[in-house]
Amino acid sequence: MGKILEVKNLTVHIKTHKGVVQAVRGVDFYLNEQETLAVVGESGSGKSITMKGVMGILPKNGKVVEGSVMFQGNDLTKYSERQMQQVRGSEIAMIFQDPMTSLNPTMKVGKQIEEMLKEHRKEMSKADRKTRAIELLSLVGISNPEARYDQYPHQLSGGMRQRVVIAIALACDPKVLIADEPTTALDVTIQAQILDLMRDLQKKIKTSIIIITHNLGVVANIADRVAVMYGGKLVETGDVEDIFHNPCHEYTKGLLRSIPKAHEKGGELQAIPGTPPDLMEPPVGCPFAARCKETMIVCQKYMPDYTDCGKNHKSACWMLD
Repeated sequence: MGKILEVKNLTVHIKTHKGVVQAVRGVDFYLNEQETLAVVGESGSGKSITMKGVMGILPKNGKVVEGSVMFQGNDLTKYSERQMQQVRGSEIAMIFQDPMTSLNPTMKVGKQIEEMLKEHRKEMSKADRKTRAIELLSLVGISNPEARYDQYPHQLSGGMRQRVVIAIALACDPKVLIADEPTTALDVTIQAQILDLMRDLQKKIKTSIIIITHNLGVVANIADRVAVMYGGKLVETGDVEDIFHNPCHEYTKGLLRSIPKAHEKGGELQAIPGTPPDLMEPPVGCPFAARCKETMIVCQKYMPDYTDCGKNHKSACWMLD
């Protein structure tokens, strides 16, 4: 399977009244066909902004200042807004964090699915769009889709709203689906159902998925490969089994230690001490140096290069040098 998406040296700056936030700093990653890549990290590490840079939907004060986003041989950073509108939704689709704010509360859910088809499948008739919308509601596991088609978002549960958002994203059979924290606002049972749904859908429609999350439990269930972000940089990438069984970066190890374990009762949760760096004045060395218990002088002064830790596994840590 070849690469469907390849991002090189992506750098995103966000202008604020206090100065420029260097939100994403030279990020490289790729996505293979029919693969699931999980992008993991704390809030503020640059996960969502990276993907918004890929999609060309940065806030007005945000800008891709360097790098390329190669999709099927074309650099999306060179596309005009009009060209990107043709790609968004039809070729690359995104599921946003909170389904209640993603959906229009004044429109029936069926019509919201049809809006995507009206924009990108202009040859479809009104009757065909309705048929396709009901098909999609059924595809994402919503019972009695004909009745749900005529309901408003507030009449649906959180899990059903998330399924509607997924249906909208899948309306035009995109080649790449980006899911930004798709299970954050849901309880544990519904989270598992949504993850199972995404796994099943990938097999059915043969799409490639990027899932943004801070929950490593989600990663274990759905991902093929993992990219760990911290301080606007990718600090470790590898196959999911390597990341879980042979983590090489101290930040990755800290994330894994922080997962509660069912067999360890009565112990304290292992949090990572400290706070993420200020990306208005990002550290010159390893972004994790200030919080790392193994930190050395070189960590604070120089950013380490990537070290190979095995097949498809690399980490940016001076401890590996």
